[in-house]
Amino acid sequence: MEHLREICKFLKTLVDFLLCRRDRLPKRDPKPWDPPFDPSQPSPPISYPITSLEALASRSYLRSYHFPFNRASVPLPSSAAFLPPRRRILVCHDMKGGYVDDLRVQGSGNPGAYAIWHWYLMDVFVYFSHDLVTLPPPCWTNAAHTHGVKVLGTFLVEWDEGRVICDTLLSSKESSQMYAERLTELASALGFDGWLVSLIFPSLPLLPFFFFCAHVNIEVNLDKKQVNNLKEFVHHLSCTMHSSVPGYDAVTIDGKLAWQNKLNDANKPFFDLCDGIFVNYTWQEGYPKVSAVNAGNRRLDVYMGIDVFGRNTFGGGEWNLDNRLGFGVGFGSHLESSHALPAEPLWNCLIKPSHTSNVALDALKKDDVSAAIFAPAWVYETNQKPDFQTAHNCWWGLVEQSWGILQHYPKELPFFSDFDQGHGYHFSIEGFQVAKDPWNNISSQGFQDASYSGGGNITAKGSLMDNSFFSAKLFHGQLLLDDQPVYISYSVKVDENSLFGLHLELLSETNGRTCALIASDSESFTNAGLEYNIIIKPQIKSKVEDALAYPPWFIHEAVLTLGDYTLAGIYMVCTLKSRGLITIQNNKSSSQEGTLPETSGSSLYYASLGHISIRNKEDGTEYPPADLWVTRAQNILCISDSLGNKMLNLKLTWKLNEGSTTSFQRYNIYAQSGSGLQYLGLSRAEAFYVSDLSVYIGVTTLRFIIQVRGLDGTCQKLAESPYLDLTLED
Repeated sequence: MEHLREICKFLKTLVDFLLCRRDRLPKRDPKPWDPPFDPSQPSPPISYPITSLEALASRSYLRSYHFPFNRASVPLPSSAAFLPPRRRILVCHDMKGGYVDDLRVQGSGNPGAYAIWHWYLMDVFVYFSHDLVTLPPPCWTNAAHTHGVKVLGTFLVEWDEGRVICDTLLSSKESSQMYAERLTELASALGFDGWLVSLIFPSLPLLPFFFFCAHVNIEVNLDKKQVNNLKEFVHHLSCTMHSSVPGYDAVTIDGKLAWQNKLNDANKPFFDLCDGIFVNYTWQEGYPKVSAVNAGNRRLDVYMGIDVFGRNTFGGGEWNLDNRLGFGVGFGSHLESSHALPAEPLWNCLIKPSHTSNVALDALKKDDVSAAIFAPAWVYETNQKPDFQTAHNCWWGLVEQSWGILQHYPKELPFFSDFDQGHGYHFSIEGFQVAKDPWNNISSQGFQDASYSGGGNITAKGSLMDNSFFSAKLFHGQLLLDDQPVYISYSVKVDENSLFGLHLELLSETNGRTCALIASDSESFTNAGLEYNIIIKPQIKSKVEDALAYPPWFIHEAVLTLGDYTLAGIYMVCTLKSRGLITIQNNKSSSQEGTLPETSGSSLYYASLGHISIRNKEDGTEYPPADLWVTRAQNILCISDSLGNKMLNLKLTWKLNEGSTTSFQRYNIYAQSGSGLQYLGLSRAEAFYVSDLSVYIGVTTLRFIIQVRGLDGTCQKLAESPYLDLTLED
């Protein structure tokens, strides 16, 4: 009878395993790096994985033509070097097998491509695919590092092929160390922070585990010697990375593949050698508590998995709600453009839970362990209604509702955000539209600390009651102020009836809470009922008029000097120029179906916030003159048609001869012919590939301009920017 029970237990585990995995592996469509792809030949740069141990050992990726383009340029802030001593959230990407639109290093033309902009709700981001060595595209690392989030690549060994790989990988202590060093070298060269190592073998029992330095998910059986070499691999990888290395709960100390779904004696020896464990998402009630006890003082390094697709995951995944109601909402000020912020949290606007939500997250919070959210792209892949932007914000809103905000901005200066989510239908620089084509580039993302619905500005549009105001929190800050002045600039466009202001929440251990209002007309806000202690009247520095964007943008500047305070909150506040009874409408108001109708005593309202910049220098970034840069054109290919028109491909590179580039954020690339100026794209690296540039008949000289943009959001003047002149031969 005992034997039968063991067989039944085995079969149940096997069935659970197959159910969990059957939909995981994506159908294998042809990939850009499949033969006859030659990574040594010039071509538009792409991100791609390493698919064999031979390629990993040979270091061939570092000699690839694509390697310089794939180096992330945004370092992890020093404040994020160590994970905080609290519960954390790790997010594992797993979007359609990886490397979709994001493989185009310089961006794609799909404005609806998948992206994440809720970085303030996570601590670690893992880029995942079902390849041996998954290297995160630089756009993800740049965006995550901007927000203080660590990024891990994935080292994955699975199934029958994994058995062969492990015979080589773990053949000796020396081989284990060599491959660990190759992974460390890649992470260092490409600018990401570690690895999730996953080793999955086709037999039971199972053990997945992950590392911040490496994520290992091994799905094969190991003999005793290989287990010892695996421990050496994990230990050496951890030591060489000098950072976190989480492990995935799949392999036991006796070499068997057996998902434990908790931290226990079978997988703890690997946990002790790395920076954390990613517990398989089929855990049951009570397992988080057991894992926390077994982890001792490292319970925060236990990341319990949650599969958003709901495959045998605790709580069911997906929305984890019984009932979703309509999508209409009543706003105090109805923000309806593609760049709009709702008047209350989106999870309240769009989803009405009939029972407790966030079952898994709430359970982990109770047992004080960390969470690993797997495949949040479920919202995108399953086409959740009404649209991706809205549903995506709503889903992440549930995470915020359960665990709150984990990252705070601003923390240090300079601080700049243009609220760019990395996609759009046109592209503007400093208020001027320079391109009208749809685009996507996650590297372009600015700071995000609220659930906007897309685009590069925040628009409040609708109706307001007379003498009322609308308020929405933009950033949850932790910026310590001293006695030195802080310079705040922001761009706004409003209609003739509307007023816009910034409302700053300032906290002091000595003086308590203080609020400052930055607005040109404080009296209207006072009449509307807004409370504040300090009034700062901004100066209008400039006016940007673009024929393609009306009304014009006005650049406002203000100075704040307030030592011994922390800037804890930045709000946008909106009101009308009219007077009347006081009614407060803000992002905490209750919702109801439908939009706010125009009634007696209300008026239309419109205002857009284009950017906000906070710096400790009045004049902003100082840019080196053009002659201090060395610019080069390489791999020039110019093809002429029968009419004499040319198609040009080349690689542009630039390097500063003297000084540092650490205060530069990115580079805007233009091609100039005569009086014509064409925007080509942006680069976060010091290289750009010009692809299929049309050069019309009669044009013999082109100038390529590399416009430098600083961390404070300012751009070098085009006439003073580095450039390269290219003569075209017939």
